[in-house]
Amino acid sequence: MAKAKPRKKSPAAKAAKAATPAKSARPAKLPKRKVAQKAAGKGGRPKLPKNENGVVLLAGGNPQVAKADGDAPVQHYIANMPGWKSTQGRKLDALITRTVPAVRKAVKWNSPFYGIEGQGWFLAFHVFTKYIKVHFFRGRSLEPPPPVPSSEPRARYVHIDEGGFDDAQMTEWIKQAAAIPGWMA
Repeated sequence: MAKAKPRKKSPAAKAAKAATPAKSARPAKLPKRKVAQKAAGKGGRPKLPKNENGVVLLAGGNPQVAKADGDAPVQHYIANMPGWKSTQGRKLDALITRTVPAVRKAVKWNSPFYGIEGQGWFLAFHVFTKYIKVHFFRGRSLEPPPPVPSSEPRARYVHIDEGGFDDAQMTEWIKQAAAIPGWMA
């Protein structure tokens, strides 16, 4: 069988090839990576920021703390709240403990919870970017009701910012909330 003769290139094809830069002159192709993969750890999830203690900070700076009962996990949560929020968290925790000496504490869903044994939870708080949200589970029953409404019909909120909160009013709400049946989880 006869070998095929190589085709001769047309003058237009030769000119086009001459105008194309040599392979060595072309910029190297960068590997294709998604932006999320660059920042991702194992499993392809983006790495979350950590504070100076190595605790992961979720949205708004909310510390990721394991679910547990007792004062120790609540204190761990408060100690890892960022900046001024930790100071306000300690102040709020001390006020609750002073106002309700038999208070039961736990961390659930990355938030400290406060309740009375056998009566349920009456208060929780959660860190957001610009404030701490104090959640009174039966806040509509309080007099006067806390200022921030909720989509849950019985709940009301108080937002604590860097300026702090009114100790006298907060103490009154805590006393009232602890005296009524709370949220059972």
